[in-house]
Amino acid sequence: MTFHVNFRKQISRRAVLRGLGVSMALPSLAAMEPAFAGSVEASKVPRRFVGLTVGLGLLPENLYPSQSGKDFAHSRYSAHLDDLRDQITLVSGSSHPGVSGGHRASASIFTANTMAPAGKGANTISLDQYMAKYLGNQTRLPSLVLSLQGNESSSYTENGAMIPAVDSPSAVFSQLFVEESATQKQLQVERLAQGRSIMDVVADDAKSLMKTLGPGDRDRMDSYFTSVRELETRLAQAQDWSEKPKPVVEMKKPVDIGNAADVMGRLKLMCDVVKLALQTDSTRFVTINIPGAGHKIPIQGVMEGYHTLSHHGKDEEKLEQLSLVEDALIMTWGNFIRELQGTAEDEGTVLDRSMILATSNLGNSSNHDTRNMPVLFAGGGFRHGQHLAFDQKNNVPLCNLYVSMLQRAGLEVDGFASSTGTLSGLEMG
Repeated sequence: MTFHVNFRKQISRRAVLRGLGVSMALPSLAAMEPAFAGSVEASKVPRRFVGLTVGLGLLPENLYPSQSGKDFAHSRYSAHLDDLRDQITLVSGSSHPGVSGGHRASASIFTANTMAPAGKGANTISLDQYMAKYLGNQTRLPSLVLSLQGNESSSYTENGAMIPAVDSPSAVFSQLFVEESATQKQLQVERLAQGRSIMDVVADDAKSLMKTLGPGDRDRMDSYFTSVRELETRLAQAQDWSEKPKPVVEMKKPVDIGNAADVMGRLKLMCDVVKLALQTDSTRFVTINIPGAGHKIPIQGVMEGYHTLSHHGKDEEKLEQLSLVEDALIMTWGNFIRELQGTAEDEGTVLDRSMILATSNLGNSSNHDTRNMPVLFAGGGFRHGQHLAFDQKNNVPLCNLYVSMLQRAGLEVDGFASSTGTLSGLEMG
């Protein structure tokens, strides 16, 4: 897995601090990899990303119009978004080259990493965490990793570890907007200070160990050592934020929905909290996972479990029930976009500065095919109102869209994972 990054000014990652007889490799610092690519304007204009992952895909025959370009007639699903037509781009014929594995490919949605058989593969950094690494220091939380049920996510660290998701809207709301007591704040400061102290001890041990290692192991330890220092920096930033008051919002703390089958209710509630997080600039990078649960979704006309319906085998009755579920998903997602579009920010709206992506690892859930992934992309100040239709047999890398988004976020990159450039036909406004 190779990431091509091209920054204008960059201190070598191998730069060394020397003093008191000790040499220490520098961690990733602002001077090495500037958070906003040296752009003064970028630091004033927040650019955000929200990625929604649908574990059981979306029926392509219902999602995509038969025509490409701007003058398309609506499909069943896009008709629900007619008033948002100028804010949405539908992308067909895209996938991650070499990625397979059916449901297991959910780990690769935002990394494009070609995972080995279960237990043998290592993942790498996901799109949201890549953005958060360079841009996440501007907000209280570098990122939010969320799920409607359970802790599974499509967000991965640079070392390939999955970041557990939070599935409680009330817990996220409290973290962002509910002030702790004086005692709780003091305890948090002490824990953060303790964490930084532990990092110092680990770093000292790492330096001693480095002297006994061979070249290959030294490189691995250098990567580990850098990660330790980056964690220390994040702890320091967290301590700074812990001393600042949280934003005050009108919304009351939500009550979590106990019924796991109420996917639409849970999605709406989570999106309500995410909207506040973006509106208050508490975070800029969010992922929300909709797992492929087996519950029967409480929608009139739906009589079988969601997962069972996804394995429809082209049975017309199952297809219609699945379509009803996906109708509701698309409408809920559309309402989230409408909320962002209706929220003013400076001379525009929150949607103007927020890139909203809905996708899945499955292009065809019935046979677990990972090609032709569903892609709905909205906002972010791009020129939308189109269906970008690529080859169904020779898919364009979805990472080309990721590169377009990274550049829009203000990062001077020319590639990400399997990309071959930016996404053809998608232009910035």
